[in-house]
Amino acid sequence: MKRLLLLAALGTVWAPAVKAATITVATVNNAQMIVMQKLSPNWEKQTGNHVRWVVLEENTLRQRVTADIATRSGQFDVMTIGSYEAPIWGKLQWLAPLSDLPDRYDYSDIFQPVRDAVSSGGKMYAVPFYAESSMTFYRKDLFDAAHVTMPAQPTYGFIEKAAAALTDRSKQIYGICLRGQPGWGENMAYVSTLVNTFGGRWFNEKWQPQLETPAWHQAVELYKTLLTKYGPPGLASNGHNENQALYGSGHCAIWIDATAAAGYVFDKKTSSVSDQTGFAPSPVGKWSGGTGWFWSWNLAVPASTKNIEAAKSFVAWATSKDYIALVGKEEGWVNLPPGTRKSTYQHPEYIAAAPFAGVTEKAIESANLTRPSEQPVPYTGIQYVAIPQFQAIGTAVGQNMAAVLTGQMTVDGALAKSQSQTRSIMRQAGYRQ
Repeated sequence: MKRLLLLAALGTVWAPAVKAATITVATVNNAQMIVMQKLSPNWEKQTGNHVRWVVLEENTLRQRVTADIATRSGQFDVMTIGSYEAPIWGKLQWLAPLSDLPDRYDYSDIFQPVRDAVSSGGKMYAVPFYAESSMTFYRKDLFDAAHVTMPAQPTYGFIEKAAAALTDRSKQIYGICLRGQPGWGENMAYVSTLVNTFGGRWFNEKWQPQLETPAWHQAVELYKTLLTKYGPPGLASNGHNENQALYGSGHCAIWIDATAAAGYVFDKKTSSVSDQTGFAPSPVGKWSGGTGWFWSWNLAVPASTKNIEAAKSFVAWATSKDYIALVGKEEGWVNLPPGTRKSTYQHPEYIAAAPFAGVTEKAIESANLTRPSEQPVPYTGIQYVAIPQFQAIGTAVGQNMAAVLTGQMTVDGALAKSQSQTRSIMRQAGYRQ
Protein backbone atom coordinates (compact mmCIF):
# COMPACT_ATOMS: atom_id res chain seq x y z
CA MET A 1 0.00 0.00 0.00
CA LYS A 2 2.91 2.38 -0.29
CA ARG A 3 3.17 2.67 -4.03
CA LEU A 4 0.97 4.40 -6.57
CA LEU A 5 -0.47 2.68 -9.62
CA LEU A 6 -1.06 4.27 -12.98
CA LEU A 7 -4.66 4.02 -14.09
CA ALA A 8 -5.44 5.30 -17.55
CA ALA A 9 -8.57 7.16 -16.60
CA LEU A 10 -7.43 8.83 -13.43
CA GLY A 11 -3.66 9.05 -13.52
CA THR A 12 -1.64 8.33 -10.39
CA VAL A 13 -3.75 6.83 -7.59
CA TRP A 14 -3.40 4.68 -4.53
CA ALA A 15 -4.00 0.96 -4.96
CA PRO A 16 -7.28 -0.40 -3.52
CA ALA A 17 -7.13 -1.17 0.18
CA VAL A 18 -6.91 -4.77 1.36
CA LYS A 19 -9.37 -3.82 4.10
CA ALA A 20 -11.39 -0.66 3.72
CA ALA A 21 -10.83 2.01 6.37
CA THR A 22 -12.88 5.04 7.34
CA ILE A 23 -10.73 8.06 8.14
CA THR A 24 -11.86 11.24 9.87
CA VAL A 25 -10.56 14.44 8.28
CA ALA A 26 -10.71 17.75 10.15
CA THR A 27 -10.56 20.78 7.89
CA VAL A 28 -11.38 24.46 7.64
CA ASN A 29 -14.54 25.79 5.98
CA ASN A 30 -12.89 27.79 3.22
CA ALA A 31 -13.49 27.47 -0.51
CA GLN A 32 -10.49 25.30 -1.39
CA MET A 33 -11.25 22.77 1.33
CA ILE A 34 -14.90 22.55 0.33
CA VAL A 35 -13.69 21.57 -3.16
CA MET A 36 -11.45 18.89 -1.62
CA GLN A 37 -14.47 17.50 0.21
CA LYS A 38 -16.51 17.54 -2.99
CA LEU A 39 -13.83 15.67 -4.97
CA SER A 40 -12.94 13.14 -2.27
CA PRO A 41 -15.29 10.44 -3.69
CA ASN A 42 -12.65 10.07 -6.43
CA TRP A 43 -10.16 8.87 -3.81
CA GLU A 44 -12.77 6.72 -2.11
CA LYS A 45 -13.56 5.01 -5.40
CA GLN A 46 -9.89 4.44 -6.20
CA THR A 47 -8.97 2.98 -2.81
CA GLY A 48 -12.14 1.53 -1.29
CA ASN A 49 -11.63 3.71 1.79
CA HIS A 50 -14.10 6.27 3.10
CA VAL A 51 -13.87 9.78 4.55
CA ARG A 52 -15.82 11.20 7.48
CA TRP A 53 -15.59 15.00 7.34
CA VAL A 54 -15.42 17.48 10.21
CA VAL A 55 -15.55 20.95 8.64
CA LEU A 56 -15.08 23.86 11.04
CA GLU A 57 -14.64 27.63 11.15
CA GLU A 58 -10.94 28.54 11.36
CA ASN A 59 -10.70 29.48 15.04
CA THR A 60 -12.80 26.46 16.07
CA LEU A 61 -10.68 24.14 13.95
CA ARG A 62 -7.52 25.33 15.65
CA GLN A 63 -8.99 24.78 19.10
CA ARG A 64 -10.29 21.29 18.25
CA VAL A 65 -7.18 19.91 16.57
CA THR A 66 -4.84 21.45 19.15
CA ALA A 67 -6.79 19.82 21.99
CA ASP A 68 -6.96 16.51 20.14
CA ILE A 69 -3.29 16.23 19.30
CA ALA A 70 -2.01 17.50 22.65
CA THR A 71 -4.04 14.85 24.48
CA ARG A 72 -3.45 12.18 21.82
CA SER A 73 -7.17 11.40 21.87
CA GLY A 74 -7.11 10.20 18.27
CA GLN A 75 -10.37 11.73 17.07
CA PHE A 76 -8.83 12.64 13.70
CA ASP A 77 -6.77 10.67 11.19
CA VAL A 78 -5.97 13.72 9.04
CA MET A 79 -5.76 17.30 10.27
CA THR A 80 -5.66 20.55 8.38
CA ILE A 81 -2.98 22.62 10.11
CA GLY A 82 -0.96 25.71 9.33
CA SER A 83 2.70 26.34 8.68
CA TYR A 84 2.85 27.61 12.27
CA GLU A 85 1.87 24.31 13.87
CA ALA A 86 3.60 21.82 11.56
CA PRO A 87 7.26 22.22 12.63
CA ILE A 88 6.38 22.74 16.31
CA TRP A 89 4.15 19.66 16.51
CA GLY A 90 6.57 17.66 14.40
CA LYS A 91 9.44 18.42 16.77
CA LEU A 92 7.22 17.23 19.64
CA GLN A 93 6.60 13.97 17.72
CA TRP A 94 2.87 14.61 17.70
CA LEU A 95 2.77 14.12 13.91
CA ALA A 96 3.77 11.23 11.66
CA PRO A 97 6.65 12.14 9.30
CA LEU A 98 5.55 12.52 5.68
CA SER A 99 8.91 12.48 3.92
CA ASP A 100 8.45 8.92 2.61
CA LEU A 101 5.59 9.25 0.14
CA PRO A 102 6.14 7.47 -3.21
CA ASP A 103 8.52 8.86 -5.82
CA ARG A 104 5.58 9.83 -8.00
CA TYR A 105 4.60 12.37 -5.35
CA ASP A 106 7.52 14.51 -6.57
CA TYR A 107 8.69 16.51 -3.57
CA SER A 108 11.06 18.51 -5.81
CA ASP A 109 8.02 20.07 -7.50
CA ILE A 110 7.02 21.80 -4.23
CA PHE A 111 8.47 25.28 -3.75
CA GLN A 112 11.39 25.13 -1.34
CA PRO A 113 10.07 27.83 1.06
CA VAL A 114 6.82 25.89 1.32
CA ARG A 115 8.64 22.63 2.11
CA ASP A 116 10.84 24.36 4.66
CA ALA A 117 7.85 25.89 6.44
CA VAL A 118 6.40 22.46 7.34
CA SER A 119 9.69 20.75 8.19
CA SER A 120 11.69 20.12 11.33
CA GLY A 121 15.03 18.34 11.54
CA GLY A 122 15.03 17.69 7.81
CA LYS A 123 11.66 15.87 7.81
CA MET A 124 8.34 17.10 6.49
CA TYR A 125 5.57 16.73 9.05
CA ALA A 126 2.77 17.94 6.78
CA VAL A 127 2.18 18.23 3.06
CA PRO A 128 1.00 21.57 1.62
CA PHE A 129 -2.52 21.83 0.24
CA TYR A 130 -2.16 25.48 -0.71
CA ALA A 131 0.13 28.34 0.20
CA GLU A 132 -0.54 32.03 0.25
CA SER A 133 0.87 35.44 0.82
CA SER A 134 -1.27 38.57 0.86
CA MET A 135 -2.15 41.15 -1.76
CA THR A 136 -4.49 44.01 -2.56
CA PHE A 137 -7.74 43.37 -4.45
CA TYR A 138 -9.53 46.45 -5.78
CA ARG A 139 -12.53 47.43 -7.89
CA LYS A 140 -11.28 48.88 -11.16
CA ASP A 141 -14.71 50.28 -12.04
CA LEU A 142 -14.99 52.20 -8.76
CA PHE A 143 -11.44 53.48 -9.06
CA ASP A 144 -12.10 54.67 -12.61
CA ALA A 145 -15.35 56.40 -11.64
CA ALA A 146 -13.56 58.26 -8.83
CA HIS A 147 -10.54 59.05 -11.08
CA VAL A 148 -8.23 57.16 -8.72
CA THR A 149 -5.33 55.08 -10.05
CA MET A 150 -3.86 52.16 -8.13
CA PRO A 151 -0.04 52.44 -8.19
CA ALA A 152 2.16 49.45 -8.99
CA GLN A 153 3.19 49.41 -5.32
CA PRO A 154 0.55 51.02 -3.11
CA THR A 155 1.48 52.73 0.14
CA TYR A 156 -0.75 52.94 3.19
CA GLY A 157 -0.93 56.69 2.68
CA PHE A 158 -2.50 56.04 -0.72
CA ILE A 159 -4.79 53.30 0.63
CA GLU A 160 -6.23 55.60 3.29
CA LYS A 161 -6.97 58.37 0.77
CA ALA A 162 -8.45 55.92 -1.74
CA ALA A 163 -10.67 54.29 0.89
CA ALA A 164 -12.00 57.72 1.86
CA ALA A 165 -12.72 58.66 -1.75
CA LEU A 166 -14.45 55.37 -2.58
CA THR A 167 -16.71 54.97 0.46
CA ASP A 168 -20.41 55.43 -0.33
CA ARG A 169 -22.46 54.08 2.54
CA SER A 170 -25.74 55.04 0.85
CA LYS A 171 -24.96 52.37 -1.75
CA GLN A 172 -23.37 49.95 0.74
CA ILE A 173 -19.97 50.48 -0.88
CA TYR A 174 -17.21 50.42 1.73
CA GLY A 175 -13.81 51.87 0.99
CA ILE A 176 -11.91 48.98 2.55
CA CYS A 177 -12.54 45.54 4.01
CA LEU A 178 -10.05 44.04 6.48
CA ARG A 179 -10.06 41.22 9.00
CA GLY A 180 -11.55 42.31 12.32
CA GLN A 181 -12.59 38.97 13.80
CA PRO A 182 -10.34 38.23 16.78
CA GLY A 183 -7.87 35.39 16.43
CA TRP A 184 -4.15 34.92 16.00
CA GLY A 185 -4.80 33.69 12.46
CA GLU A 186 -7.60 36.16 11.74
CA ASN A 187 -7.22 39.83 12.68
CA MET A 188 -3.68 39.37 13.97
CA ALA A 189 -2.50 37.93 10.64
CA TYR A 190 -3.25 41.32 9.10
CA VAL A 191 -2.32 43.52 12.08
CA SER A 192 1.10 41.84 12.39
CA THR A 193 1.99 42.75 8.80
CA LEU A 194 0.82 46.31 9.42
CA VAL A 195 3.12 46.50 12.44
CA ASN A 196 5.99 45.03 10.41
CA THR A 197 5.73 47.56 7.62
CA PHE A 198 5.70 50.45 10.09
CA GLY A 199 8.97 49.21 11.56
CA GLY A 200 7.64 47.26 14.53
CA ARG A 201 8.19 43.78 15.92
CA TRP A 202 6.65 41.43 18.47
CA PHE A 203 9.83 40.94 20.52
CA ASN A 204 13.29 42.43 20.77
CA GLU A 205 16.39 40.24 20.73
CA LYS A 206 15.97 39.49 24.44
CA TRP A 207 12.40 38.19 23.90
CA GLN A 208 10.94 41.26 25.59
CA PRO A 209 7.52 42.28 24.18
CA GLN A 210 7.46 45.48 22.10
CA LEU A 211 3.73 46.18 21.91
CA GLU A 212 3.82 49.69 23.38
CA THR A 213 6.33 51.07 20.88
CA PRO A 214 5.52 53.91 18.43
CA ALA A 215 5.33 51.43 15.51
CA TRP A 216 2.54 49.45 17.18
CA HIS A 217 0.68 52.67 18.05
CA GLN A 218 0.93 53.94 14.48
CA ALA A 219 -0.17 50.62 13.00
CA VAL A 220 -3.15 50.10 15.31
CA GLU A 221 -4.32 53.72 14.99
CA LEU A 222 -4.32 53.30 11.21
CA TYR A 223 -6.12 49.95 11.49
CA LYS A 224 -8.80 51.60 13.63
CA THR A 225 -9.14 54.57 11.28
CA LEU A 226 -9.44 52.48 8.12
CA LEU A 227 -12.15 50.20 9.47
CA THR A 228 -14.18 52.56 11.64
CA LYS A 229 -14.31 55.30 8.99
CA TYR A 230 -14.37 53.32 5.76
CA GLY A 231 -15.14 49.70 6.67
CA PRO A 232 -18.37 47.66 6.57
CA PRO A 233 -20.70 46.94 9.50
CA GLY A 234 -19.81 44.12 11.85
CA LEU A 235 -16.15 45.10 12.01
CA ALA A 236 -15.16 42.79 14.86
CA SER A 237 -16.99 39.77 13.43
CA ASN A 238 -15.68 39.93 9.85
CA GLY A 239 -12.94 37.39 9.22
CA HIS A 240 -11.51 36.10 5.95
CA ASN A 241 -14.69 34.34 4.80
CA GLU A 242 -17.00 37.22 5.67
CA ASN A 243 -14.82 39.75 3.83
CA GLN A 244 -14.50 37.43 0.86
CA ALA A 245 -18.28 37.31 0.62
CA LEU A 246 -18.52 41.10 0.99
CA TYR A 247 -15.97 41.70 -1.74
CA GLY A 248 -17.39 39.07 -4.08
CA SER A 249 -20.87 40.55 -3.77
CA GLY A 250 -19.65 44.03 -4.66
CA HIS A 251 -19.52 45.80 -1.29
CA CYS A 252 -15.77 46.48 -0.94
CA ALA A 253 -13.68 48.88 -3.01
CA ILE A 254 -10.41 47.56 -1.55
CA TRP A 255 -9.70 44.28 0.18
CA ILE A 256 -6.27 43.33 1.56
CA ASP A 257 -6.13 39.62 2.25
CA ALA A 258 -4.83 36.23 1.15
CA THR A 259 -3.59 35.62 -2.39
CA ALA A 260 -5.42 32.28 -2.18
CA ALA A 261 -8.73 34.16 -2.41
CA ALA A 262 -7.96 35.26 -5.97
CA GLY A 263 -9.47 32.12 -7.46
CA TYR A 264 -12.78 32.85 -5.74
CA VAL A 265 -12.72 36.51 -6.70
CA PHE A 266 -11.97 35.84 -10.37
CA ASP A 267 -14.46 33.00 -10.72
CA LYS A 268 -17.69 34.22 -12.32
CA LYS A 269 -19.62 31.46 -10.53
CA THR A 270 -18.76 32.84 -7.10
CA SER A 271 -18.02 36.53 -7.63
CA SER A 272 -20.14 39.29 -9.14
CA VAL A 273 -17.07 41.52 -9.59
CA SER A 274 -14.70 39.11 -11.35
CA ASP A 275 -14.50 41.31 -14.45
CA GLN A 276 -13.96 44.48 -12.43
CA THR A 277 -11.20 43.32 -10.10
CA GLY A 278 -7.60 44.42 -10.24
CA PHE A 279 -4.79 43.34 -7.98
CA ALA A 280 -1.60 44.81 -6.58
CA PRO A 281 1.01 43.88 -3.96
CA SER A 282 0.28 44.39 -0.27
CA PRO A 283 0.65 48.06 0.71
CA VAL A 284 3.80 49.30 2.41
CA GLY A 285 4.37 51.82 5.18
CA LYS A 286 7.71 52.93 6.55
CA TRP A 287 9.49 49.69 5.53
CA SER A 288 8.95 47.69 2.35
CA GLY A 289 9.45 44.28 3.98
CA GLY A 290 7.19 42.18 6.18
CA THR A 291 4.00 43.43 4.57
CA GLY A 292 3.10 40.26 2.67
CA TRP A 293 2.48 37.36 5.01
CA PHE A 294 3.28 33.71 4.40
CA TRP A 295 0.90 30.94 5.28
CA SER A 296 0.16 27.46 4.07
CA TRP A 297 -2.73 25.18 4.87
CA ASN A 298 -1.41 21.66 5.07
CA LEU A 299 -2.60 18.13 5.65
CA ALA A 300 -0.96 16.27 8.51
CA VAL A 301 -1.34 12.83 10.04
CA PRO A 302 -1.33 12.71 13.85
CA ALA A 303 0.92 10.09 15.37
CA SER A 304 -2.12 8.77 17.29
CA THR A 305 -3.99 7.60 14.18
CA LYS A 306 -4.84 3.91 13.88
CA ASN A 307 -5.29 4.29 10.10
CA ILE A 308 -1.80 5.42 9.10
CA GLU A 309 -1.73 3.90 5.60
CA ALA A 310 -5.17 5.19 4.60
CA ALA A 311 -4.40 8.61 6.08
CA LYS A 312 -1.10 8.89 4.19
CA SER A 313 -2.84 7.70 1.03
CA PHE A 314 -5.40 10.48 1.35
CA VAL A 315 -2.94 13.31 2.02
CA ALA A 316 -0.75 12.15 -0.89
CA TRP A 317 -3.76 12.18 -3.24
CA ALA A 318 -5.14 15.55 -2.05
CA THR A 319 -1.81 17.39 -2.46
CA SER A 320 -0.61 15.72 -5.66
CA LYS A 321 -0.17 17.12 -9.16
CA ASP A 322 -3.00 14.82 -10.26
CA TYR A 323 -5.37 16.35 -7.72
CA ILE A 324 -4.52 19.85 -8.91
CA ALA A 325 -5.28 18.82 -12.50
CA LEU A 326 -8.54 17.24 -11.33
CA VAL A 327 -9.62 20.53 -9.74
CA GLY A 328 -8.89 22.30 -13.02
CA LYS A 329 -10.98 19.81 -14.95
CA GLU A 330 -13.92 19.65 -12.52
CA GLU A 331 -14.02 23.11 -10.93
CA GLY A 332 -12.30 25.37 -13.47
CA TRP A 333 -8.62 26.19 -13.85
CA VAL A 334 -8.97 29.48 -11.99
CA ASN A 335 -9.70 27.48 -8.82
CA LEU A 336 -6.48 25.45 -8.60
CA PRO A 337 -4.98 25.23 -5.09
CA PRO A 338 -2.27 27.87 -5.44
CA GLY A 339 1.23 28.45 -4.21
CA THR A 340 2.58 24.96 -3.53
CA ARG A 341 3.84 23.37 -6.75
CA LYS A 342 6.00 24.74 -9.57
CA SER A 343 4.04 22.68 -12.09
CA THR A 344 0.86 24.60 -11.24
CA TYR A 345 2.41 27.70 -12.81
CA GLN A 346 3.33 25.76 -15.93
CA HIS A 347 -0.25 24.78 -16.79
CA PRO A 348 -1.16 26.93 -19.82
CA GLU A 349 -4.82 26.61 -18.85
CA TYR A 350 -4.11 28.07 -15.41
CA ILE A 351 -1.99 30.91 -16.74
CA ALA A 352 -4.77 31.82 -19.19
CA ALA A 353 -7.52 31.65 -16.56
CA ALA A 354 -5.65 33.26 -13.65
CA PRO A 355 -4.18 36.70 -14.41
CA PHE A 356 -3.09 36.88 -10.77
CA ALA A 357 -0.86 33.78 -11.01
CA GLY A 358 2.38 35.71 -11.46
CA VAL A 359 1.65 38.09 -8.59
CA THR A 360 0.85 35.16 -6.31
CA GLU A 361 3.98 33.22 -7.24
CA LYS A 362 6.21 36.26 -6.74
CA ALA A 363 4.62 37.13 -3.39
CA ILE A 364 5.12 33.63 -2.02
CA GLU A 365 8.69 33.31 -3.25
CA SER A 366 9.64 36.73 -1.84
CA ALA A 367 8.08 36.19 1.61
CA ASN A 368 10.98 36.10 4.07
CA LEU A 369 10.06 34.26 7.27
CA THR A 370 13.50 34.90 8.76
CA ARG A 371 13.31 38.71 8.46
CA PRO A 372 9.80 39.89 9.23
CA SER A 373 10.88 43.23 10.69
CA GLU A 374 13.21 46.07 9.84
CA GLN A 375 14.68 45.55 13.31
CA PRO A 376 16.46 42.37 14.41
CA VAL A 377 14.23 39.68 15.92
CA PRO A 378 14.91 36.35 17.64
CA TYR A 379 12.04 34.54 15.89
CA THR A 380 10.86 33.34 12.49
CA GLY A 381 7.43 34.00 11.01
CA ILE A 382 5.93 37.07 9.35
CA GLN A 383 2.40 37.32 10.76
CA TYR A 384 3.09 34.94 13.62
CA VAL A 385 5.96 34.08 15.93
CA ALA A 386 7.00 30.44 15.60
CA ILE A 387 6.93 29.53 19.28
CA PRO A 388 4.26 27.45 21.05
CA GLN A 389 3.21 30.40 23.23
CA PHE A 390 2.11 32.51 20.28
CA GLN A 391 -1.33 30.92 20.03
CA ALA A 392 -2.20 32.24 23.47
CA ILE A 393 -0.49 35.58 22.84
CA GLY A 394 -2.11 36.13 19.45
CA THR A 395 -5.52 35.14 20.78
CA ALA A 396 -5.29 37.59 23.69
CA VAL A 397 -3.97 40.47 21.60
CA GLY A 398 -6.55 39.75 18.89
CA GLN A 399 -9.34 40.21 21.42
CA ASN A 400 -7.88 43.58 22.42
CA MET A 401 -7.62 44.72 18.80
CA ALA A 402 -11.28 43.79 18.24
CA ALA A 403 -12.18 45.80 21.32
CA VAL A 404 -10.49 48.83 19.76
CA LEU A 405 -12.74 48.52 16.71
CA THR A 406 -15.91 48.32 18.80
CA GLY A 407 -14.90 51.27 20.98
CA GLN A 408 -14.60 49.19 24.15
CA MET A 409 -10.89 50.00 24.48
CA THR A 410 -8.63 52.84 23.41
CA VAL A 411 -5.53 52.10 21.35
CA ASP A 412 -3.30 52.98 24.31
CA GLY A 413 -5.33 50.82 26.67
CA ALA A 414 -5.39 47.86 24.28
CA LEU A 415 -1.64 47.98 23.72
CA ALA A 416 -0.86 48.34 27.43
CA LYS A 417 -3.04 45.31 28.20
CA SER A 418 -1.50 43.36 25.29
CA GLN A 419 2.01 44.16 26.50
CA SER A 420 1.16 42.97 30.01
CA GLN A 421 -0.54 39.78 28.82
CA THR A 422 2.32 38.92 26.47
CA ARG A 423 4.92 39.50 29.17
CA SER A 424 2.97 37.28 31.57
CA ILE A 425 2.65 34.43 29.08
CA MET A 426 6.35 34.59 28.24
CA ARG A 427 7.33 34.69 31.90
CA GLN A 428 5.21 31.61 32.62
CA ALA A 429 6.98 29.84 29.72
CA GLY A 430 10.37 30.51 31.33
CA TYR A 431 11.49 33.57 29.36
CA ARG A 432 13.17 36.22 31.50
CA GLN A 433 11.25 39.50 31.32
